[in-house]
Amino acid sequence: MAAVCCSLFLGEEDAKLWKAEPKIKITMLVDTSSDHRSFSMASRLVVSRRCLPRFRCLIVLMIVPVCFTMIFNHYEKITYFLRPLWDTPPRPLTYVPHYYAENASLATLCRLHGWTLRSEPRRVFDAIIFSNELDLLEVRWGELYPYVTKFIILESNATFTGMPKALTFASNRERFSFFEDKIVYGFLPGKLASGGQRINPFSVEGHHRFSMNELISSSGISNGDLLIVADTDEIPSGNTIKLLQWCDGIPPVLHLDMKKYLYSFEFPTDPTWKATSHIYHQHTRYMHSRQTDLVLSDTGWHCSFCFKYLSEFVVKMTSYSHADRVKNKEHLDHSRIQQKICNGDDLYDMLPEEYTFKNLIGKMGSIPHSASAVHLPTYLIENAEKFKFLLPGGCLRPPD
Repeated sequence: MAAVCCSLFLGEEDAKLWKAEPKIKITMLVDTSSDHRSFSMASRLVVSRRCLPRFRCLIVLMIVPVCFTMIFNHYEKITYFLRPLWDTPPRPLTYVPHYYAENASLATLCRLHGWTLRSEPRRVFDAIIFSNELDLLEVRWGELYPYVTKFIILESNATFTGMPKALTFASNRERFSFFEDKIVYGFLPGKLASGGQRINPFSVEGHHRFSMNELISSSGISNGDLLIVADTDEIPSGNTIKLLQWCDGIPPVLHLDMKKYLYSFEFPTDPTWKATSHIYHQHTRYMHSRQTDLVLSDTGWHCSFCFKYLSEFVVKMTSYSHADRVKNKEHLDHSRIQQKICNGDDLYDMLPEEYTFKNLIGKMGSIPHSASAVHLPTYLIENAEKFKFLLPGGCLRPPD
């Protein structure tokens, strides 16, 4: 193997010299040496030329495994940094202007969008697959309660990665007694990993979404009703839902552009658009991926990893579809997580997902703090003391 390494990394001539027999070199010395001095100089030259390739090969044998180890441990960082070289951005989306003013009439707002005012509002069904985000669930339902007909919630006793999970909503249902008359709850028995078995989290997530379709069908929804498909932490604004339920002519499927925040509403990042509204029909499916090119602008808030307790961060990091980003136990250390939260740093030390080096380098580092708490969910502001960890200046989290 050493010979192979040398031939690959040292050059053909040096490799031949390194593999040459010593007796050939001694013969050359006898033939070419005329006195002791010239013999000594030639001897040193041969020794030097023989040692140099061996030294180079030793360096190569040390460097190669180190390089492979670094690539293995930092594969995702390397691929994210090189994304502009191997990936292309998705095709452009078409953003629909969103008109809203506090005292504007619904007739005016519908007309500005090119739609018409209905004689009565559509029924609205809000569907989510729930994990453990109790606080955001309360903020979400508090924001949407005046407009939603039914809150559809599906919960499992296993995470997407096959770990046992408490039925967090079921055991805290009394906290949501105010919403009880509108709740449609479904339980999905989870698939638990055992005996070193590895479970594909994306496959499990797909099974959850299939089960959600069945729960939606049994919720009393009818053709023509409005179905909101979003994760728990994607919160549509009340005025957006009111607009969609009162206007005729809206697209049958519409993505919802949302301002995104990390850890709390103190750290605004790039907006997201995967939440959707559907005019329901029998072929409507619960999906959290691109389904149309149309996106209604500025429709709400996406607060990612917005938990009250450090233990909840750990649960999220080890249970959701990208749990493979946890490379070692250090990532789950409470003091490290706390520092990341207050600094606005990525929990996994991941690089931004960008398609040009200019954008990639521009977004590296900590997220800038924001002191604004304007245009946030109404229920959040009305209960600011209860949810102060979601507001600017509330980055410190208790353990559990």
